[in-house]
Amino acid sequence: MEILQHLVAGFGVALSPTNLLIAAVGCFIGTIVGLLPGLGPINGVAILMPLAFAMKLPAETSLILLAAVYIGCEYGGRISSILLNVPGDAGAIMTALDGYPMARKGLGGVALSISAWSSFVGSFIATLGIVMFAPLLASWALSFGPAEYFALMCFAFACIAGLMGDAPVKAGLAAIIGLSMSCVGLDSNSGVYRFTGGDIHLSDGIQFVVVVIGVFSISELLLMLQEHHSSTGLVTQTGRMLFNLKELAHTWWGTVRSSVVGFVVGVLPGAGATIASAMTYSMEKRLTDKEGTFGKGDIRGVAAPEAANNSAATGSFVPMLTLGVPGSGTTAVMVGALSLYNITPGPALFTQQPDLVWGLIASLFLANVILLVLNIPLVGVFTKVLSVPNWLLVPGIVAVSSVGVYAVHATTFDLVLMTALGFAAYGLRKQGVPMAPLILGFVLGDMMEQNLRRALSISNGDAGILVGSPITIGLWTAAVLMLVVPVGMRTLSRRRHAEAAAA
Repeated sequence: MEILQHLVAGFGVALSPTNLLIAAVGCFIGTIVGLLPGLGPINGVAILMPLAFAMKLPAETSLILLAAVYIGCEYGGRISSILLNVPGDAGAIMTALDGYPMARKGLGGVALSISAWSSFVGSFIATLGIVMFAPLLASWALSFGPAEYFALMCFAFACIAGLMGDAPVKAGLAAIIGLSMSCVGLDSNSGVYRFTGGDIHLSDGIQFVVVVIGVFSISELLLMLQEHHSSTGLVTQTGRMLFNLKELAHTWWGTVRSSVVGFVVGVLPGAGATIASAMTYSMEKRLTDKEGTFGKGDIRGVAAPEAANNSAATGSFVPMLTLGVPGSGTTAVMVGALSLYNITPGPALFTQQPDLVWGLIASLFLANVILLVLNIPLVGVFTKVLSVPNWLLVPGIVAVSSVGVYAVHATTFDLVLMTALGFAAYGLRKQGVPMAPLILGFVLGDMMEQNLRRALSISNGDAGILVGSPITIGLWTAAVLMLVVPVGMRTLSRRRHAEAAAA
């Protein structure tokens, strides 16, 4: 009952004319930032944070603005993934696996609308989770140490290899390439430069924007030009803009399952939307893909990761508000925003700043409604991208991508590296090597290495710490099953087919 009273008071804060307008503006800006490849929610929040402080907005209004931008970016990231096969951020990588094939079939509007709906469901369920379970889940998250996080990363990689169907070896190769790329640059522990070849431009490592645009955008443009030349495989303009009730029912339980899993993963500090979307895509593939249609334009392969990454993004507010520990890179920026107002997030925040906390939680409900109302009618506008002729679309994407890459360090080296990665990715894709494991390996590699080092440092080099708790044992067991079971099932299936053919 007390929670309901606090939530009602929070809606009183969030529904004030100023805060409601700020939330709407934040949702729109977030959607636009999210659809631009390589920017992502961190950049969107980081750009607006000093602006909000300079405008002398109250703390709760600033936090509502930044939260709306964050959630809006998670919605917007799906747009370029589905229409151009260029993820707006790492959390949208899984969406491209089935979203882009749907666009190629002329179902881009359906993919966009179902992703908007599943994003709404995922974020809504996660916000309910914050209201009901925040203190409990925050205390559970404290039981995750470096060893548990390392096991969680390995489980994520096992999911990556498992979700690639008949090409687990190629998926593993791609993940190893991504892990190798994440090792380039200054070692934060020893201060030694690794794999830079003596080039000062690589001292800070390879930037995510350079990798994602090179691997996805440039290679996709090369494939697009090749397909245009051969007149096959072109993306067609969509006819139907919205999903129907049959498609909604087809994806409903997968959306709910993915929302719950995404929220639980999002509560873990540092885990984030990338792991959540990979895990849920793999989970849904195992549970529902009886026809082998995942990766070929299955609507369930769009709904599940979209629900998960939005749920995880919303769930990352739990450790920030209850423990003062950022649940993601974006909430880390938001913690910095609170420090500008001399506010320290943590357990005391619920009693010392109830208007701020519950106003933020209420604004998450409102932001999701605003984003659904905003995104569904704009599906027709977004799909107009497909009507742009290739002679205009290709140089336009190159220009936008190049500006995004150049803005990172303002050096032409990044542009050259982006192009080189694009051609390399084009060659790999021609050989059937999937790019999603490469990007996920690159994104998770640094976190994986740091947690392994911390775990071994705590145990004085004893590797037993990696299997020293029920959580790690459970995660290792799940990872092994994720790798072994699909191989066993495929072997059994082939044997049955061979026996049937012989009979």
